[in-house]
Amino acid sequence: MRDVVVVGAGHNALVAACYLAAEGLDVEVVERRDVVGGAVSTVDRFDGYRMDVGSSAHIMVRHTGIIEDLDLADCGLAYVDLDPWGFAPVAESPDADGPATQAIAFHLDLDATCDSIAAVCGDADATAYHAFATDWGERNARIFELFCEAPTLGNVGRRMAGVGRATGLDGLELSRQFLTSGDALLDEHFGDERLKTALAWLGAQSGPPTHEPATADLVGWNMVMHRLAPGRAIGGSGSLSTALAERLRRLGGTVRLGDGAARIVARDGRVRGVVTESGERIAADVVVAGCHVLTTLGLVGDEALPHGFADRARRTIRTGNGIGMVVRLGTTALPSYPGSLGGAEHHALQLLAPSRRFLREAHGDFVAGRPPSRPAALAMAFSAIDPSIAPEGRHNVTVWGQWHPYRLSTGESWDAIREREGQKLIDAVDAAAPGFARTVEHAYVQTPLDLERELGLVDGQVMHVDMSLDQMFAWRPMPELSGYRMPVDGLYLTGASTHPGGGVFGASGRTAARVVVRDRARAARPWRRAASAVRRRVGGRT
Repeated sequence: MRDVVVVGAGHNALVAACYLAAEGLDVEVVERRDVVGGAVSTVDRFDGYRMDVGSSAHIMVRHTGIIEDLDLADCGLAYVDLDPWGFAPVAESPDADGPATQAIAFHLDLDATCDSIAAVCGDADATAYHAFATDWGERNARIFELFCEAPTLGNVGRRMAGVGRATGLDGLELSRQFLTSGDALLDEHFGDERLKTALAWLGAQSGPPTHEPATADLVGWNMVMHRLAPGRAIGGSGSLSTALAERLRRLGGTVRLGDGAARIVARDGRVRGVVTESGERIAADVVVAGCHVLTTLGLVGDEALPHGFADRARRTIRTGNGIGMVVRLGTTALPSYPGSLGGAEHHALQLLAPSRRFLREAHGDFVAGRPPSRPAALAMAFSAIDPSIAPEGRHNVTVWGQWHPYRLSTGESWDAIREREGQKLIDAVDAAAPGFARTVEHAYVQTPLDLERELGLVDGQVMHVDMSLDQMFAWRPMPELSGYRMPVDGLYLTGASTHPGGGVFGASGRTAARVVVRDRARAARPWRRAASAVRRRVGGRT
């Protein structure tokens, strides 16, 4: 019998497992794939290429302290800073969607960024950006503290009050700024459409387009990258997960690969363990589900949950219609952009969208259920800074595109149009870096359907659940589940389905582990629970 079984070996699940094992608990992780990491994993493709399966750049996890807490450097994890972290090829005129002739670069150093903005957009926008980055960077340093704890009303109120004190704004104005759209926020601060487009495309990476309400901070949070650069894990994104698995092993935990959970066993309102796909039953007092919340519902079964709970959850929790797709390329050369930084642009997220109108058109296709006729793209060419992920003389380039609907209204199937839509992403890079398409030797396309098949991402939603305001904080994935507890004693949630959401973060795993530890401590002190109940009755609060 184990103290804890963790379902899935995604990075949040592994973080939870490590923190629980560090408390002296006997922990086993069960994973259906033959590699750890879920969407934070790296595998062999083609001949000599190490290609990421999901994420590639690591931003949020570097702000959590988890890497240092668990001393993952001692387990083999090493990062290269992405500096510059953003590179946006832009047209000569701010009013045209013409070919790019120059670029805006976003550096760790704020002054260097402002110099790049001034050269393209003028001094006024550079000065405005300096003030914006300083303000919203400070706000989000405080919001990140909330991301690293449970989203209780007390925690939310305390952290947001801290934001208010730091900005000097009253509650009404502060809430207005956070509830406005990202585009409106950009229009308030900047004049040049090229700068606004680069920031809007960055802000849209969580999924919602920046013309929707309450997307202001999807733009603003990027300013924390002037405090700590994003990182690229040497050897691929999966190096983070591999290091977590090694830390777990050193703490006495185990990872079982190729034999995932087929069923979470619950009886009389309490979890009893899991049955794996091979038929083995692992008894445990605690199960932490790191898979999608809707997958968790299926594993535990409606009959083990309170009457009507599963139906309500399926109606309430929205996965949307996917977000996007990705193509992994083996090439003979790196993209060659105008406004090159002497190769440093390949450290960066390459933001390939000519205008906000272009972004809205792509999103309009998505809403209509069509693949975008011209997709917005984000390219990453990390073999330029980590030669280990490509053969000598070759390069490893990832191109992510939005927005691509999981459910198509066109009558087509993703399997039938995979190569066509992958070519559109290659063409999007070629439009900004002419000649790039000719360098492509290998292409591995991951459509929204492929992301669901390979990674268990329901409806191809890489964030598990929509990152809209009504499914964030204490509403993620729904109010009853925002405390990381399922309505079955001993069954817990972690992963992108829970606060603070998707991306390479790890905070959900650590917070879920803390909730488990606190609950076990309370259960070990029944006299305190009884005394507390008596006090409530005496005080008339029952």
